[in-house]
Amino acid sequence: MGEDMRVRTTLVGATALLLTAALAAPAVAATGTHPHGGHAGTRKAVEAAVAAGVPGVTATAKDAHGTWSTTAGVGDLRTGEPRSTADRYRVGSITKSFVATVLLQLEAEGRLSLDDTVDRWLPGVVRGHGHDGRRITVRQLLNHTSGIYNYTADKDFDRIYSSRDGFHRHRYDTLTPRRLVEIAMTHKPDFTPGESWNYSNTNYVVAGMVIEKVTGRTYAAEITRRIIAPLHLKATSLPGTKITVPQPSSRAYSKFSGPKGPTDDVTTFNPSLAASAGEMISNSADLDRFYSALLGGKLLPAHQLKEMKTTVRTTISPRVRYGLGLMDTRLGCGVHVWGHGGGIFGSTSEADVTADGRHALAVNFNGDWTGDTAAAVEGEFC
Repeated sequence: MGEDMRVRTTLVGATALLLTAALAAPAVAATGTHPHGGHAGTRKAVEAAVAAGVPGVTATAKDAHGTWSTTAGVGDLRTGEPRSTADRYRVGSITKSFVATVLLQLEAEGRLSLDDTVDRWLPGVVRGHGHDGRRITVRQLLNHTSGIYNYTADKDFDRIYSSRDGFHRHRYDTLTPRRLVEIAMTHKPDFTPGESWNYSNTNYVVAGMVIEKVTGRTYAAEITRRIIAPLHLKATSLPGTKITVPQPSSRAYSKFSGPKGPTDDVTTFNPSLAASAGEMISNSADLDRFYSALLGGKLLPAHQLKEMKTTVRTTISPRVRYGLGLMDTRLGCGVHVWGHGGGIFGSTSEADVTADGRHALAVNFNGDWTGDTAAAVEGEFC
């Protein structure tokens, strides 16, 4: 992905860095008609992604003219079956926007404050090697200024899940949220809380635990009750430890050994390794609907939406700022879009919307080692 424009906030970054030989690009199938001939840039970017080696792409855009969808490439390398515009896929860190929304709803209800310390809700959980939950706020979890070490950067964790043998040996293991936090606590913090910024999946594992402590229900139950059900997001789910992706869906692929290495089918695995940092499954239409509702003010009161859109500088790019589970990206043409990226084994996704919630795009690659979702975003909004 063009890092100068966007960041792919992957849970498992090692495989995403691998390149692959370019494959011939099949024809793109599109549905819907834009009266002014729009979406040509998006279509071009989708075709280019497949030419660069992505097995298949599915994307859906929604604007004042209606809904437009497109696919390219294949959903199954063995059978050659194409991708579907209705494909469900693992959305990775896009999950974070849903988690942050629930916490902001709880704040609006007076059930917590973003300035509560982590220890206020989870005494002693964030403690060790310099970590201290008494000095970290819920807000700092959500905007990645807590300094909490990112558990996916742990060498043992990375060694297991970035290697072919390790992944296949451990792909069905269950990891509890508490265990993921414990992994992070074996390291020193990245910095003193509030003094810098660093993307850490541990922040959102802890955030999910806070939701459970405040409500007495799992974070997944709260997202389902507060967001999925009211918005009728029929393709969206929190699988927990379930290893499969509901149909309709495509196969998902990774490369563990570089561009000349084999392509592995990684469709099935236990997503508990991501927990509330990235376990969610959805499709492009549902993601468009969610972000449109969120930025359109249908999920949060004005005060909480303003807090969510209050951003801090990141180390990603001068063009990318981070709010509360929400990225603000200034595109090359000057347009600002709000949303999030997400990567997990075999899946790379991006979902963005304009500030008024009226123009949205969600795109997914069923491979995690190449391709440029940023180009699709630029093509759609510029």
